[in-house]
Amino acid sequence: MEFLENFKPELTVESPGRINIIGEHTDYNMGYVLPTAIEKKITFKFQKNGSDNICHVYSMGYDTGFELSLDKIEISKVEWENYVLGVLNEISKRTDKLRGFDCTLESHVPIGSGVSSSAALECGLAFGLNEIFDLGLSKMDIVELSQAAEHTYAGTKCGIMDQFASVMSKEGHVILLDCESLEYSYIPIHIQPYRIVLLNTNVSHNLASGEYNIRRAQCEEGVAVLQKKFPGIKSLRDASMDMLNDVKGELDQTVYNRCSYIIQEKTRVLEAVEALKKDNLKKVGELLYETHEGLSKMYEVSCPELDFLVEFSKKFDTVLGARMMGGGFGGCTINLVHEDAIEEFVKAASAAYEKECKLKLTWFEASPSQGTSIIKN
Repeated sequence: MEFLENFKPELTVESPGRINIIGEHTDYNMGYVLPTAIEKKITFKFQKNGSDNICHVYSMGYDTGFELSLDKIEISKVEWENYVLGVLNEISKRTDKLRGFDCTLESHVPIGSGVSSSAALECGLAFGLNEIFDLGLSKMDIVELSQAAEHTYAGTKCGIMDQFASVMSKEGHVILLDCESLEYSYIPIHIQPYRIVLLNTNVSHNLASGEYNIRRAQCEEGVAVLQKKFPGIKSLRDASMDMLNDVKGELDQTVYNRCSYIIQEKTRVLEAVEALKKDNLKKVGELLYETHEGLSKMYEVSCPELDFLVEFSKKFDTVLGARMMGGGFGGCTINLVHEDAIEEFVKAASAAYEKECKLKLTWFEASPSQGTSIIKN
């Protein structure tokens, strides 16, 4: 793109991917989640280009970009462009201060591995534009408009966790986020001598977004039945297993299973927080295995490759726990592995996975990191 020849960035921003220790699929059910940003980031560089409305966005990794006009933002046929266009559309609803800009981005967030490269893209763009044009948006505005962009332009009715973690995280901590009130607290995470290791299945079964929206609808169906008997219930967050069992006869078995998983996962998140406060990593590991069982059997968002890796991890005393992470049907497992055993574990898992699934495994470590931030002006 021509603008690259004279590109003199005024601002550099880094926006991270995220992991979620526990609390999967609970965010859109108004429950609790326990995410943190990781050190895998997208780097954005921005300059004002002096025009009223012409913008250029260029991906260094994919060596491709596009031009757009701020007064004619519409959904693109190119998937990644919609994350950008959705953010610009949401900003335009909140302020008229945005003007023409040029932006490059370079991603080190593994795509399709469940660490939310999409939220990193949305939040980094919004954060940078807010800074360079002094738009007056708060961090929470950036979180909310990025989530809205994913709903309207990317078509995924995601909860707020990914964007929240990308913007609000703090190094060395996880965030206990209440997805109903958006109240949150930082929980220190001391995991030495263990490390967080992500094993990437390198599969993406093309079910994720459609099935995601189906799960959401199934949970809403359960809530509608519960509300007839318990009018105070607004979401599965408010329900207990006793309440669910009271209306079991009126629920399809699949809907009952979906709701059971969500209600039980709410409790597991709070138990994990108490365990982390006591540095009881063994308990955290046990809870990870329980969550995977629920995601695989009750919520049915796992896949054979994820199930294989979680089951395989149980052969190692040096692994405290593992589960699938993210929307499901592919992506990564998150594992708590003793630092002295990482190499041995990854090597064994890679060999077994290739033999069983005929696929190559990739892996990376993740450390709780700082949220979206400015590198330099």
